[in-house]
Amino acid sequence: MPQLSAAPASPADAADVAPAGPACQVVVMGVSGCGKSTVGRLLAEGLGARYIEGDEHHPPANVERMRAGTPLTDADRAPWLQVLAGFLREAAAAERSVVLSCSALKRHYRDVLRGGSPRLHFVHLHGTRELLQARVAARRHEYMPATLLQSQLEALEPPGADERARSFDIAEAADAIAARAQQWLQLQPQRTS
Repeated sequence: MPQLSAAPASPADAADVAPAGPACQVVVMGVSGCGKSTVGRLLAEGLGARYIEGDEHHPPANVERMRAGTPLTDADRAPWLQVLAGFLREAAAAERSVVLSCSALKRHYRDVLRGGSPRLHFVHLHGTRELLQARVAARRHEYMPATLLQSQLEALEPPGADERARSFDIAEAADAIAARAQQWLQLQPQRTS
């Protein structure tokens, strides 16, 4: 099984890990504090996929807005989502597996990401407000203050039945979620690119 890799610098770099089995492109999504990065890394390792930390690809203006406690608008997110869709597009074209962590809060955002990989799957992490607040309060993030959790909860549009998505409760351990998500993905008939 390939070792976990650092987030790539460009979409082309996202396609350099050979998948264990048919190629798949997956977004691990949810609000701040749900464990996207932890579950995403574990899932990527299990799938033999490249892991991409979506937060590392925000433009500097977005980072400064969030650092100041200002929620991002749809217009703020648009260029960032296009970059992430580029990672997915490159991986799909090369028939390589990739796991991307991205909040993907709204259906419209997920539609942009699907533009990169039409057979994209979503692993939606969710939990109680109390658990999310406790996690956000306990962690140290470079620029995402705990005050932005409320705006993310308000913006969240959970995936619909037609979105190739499965939801997992974050009350469960991250490694168990990743293992269950991997099993689910391996059963999907649309998994091949």
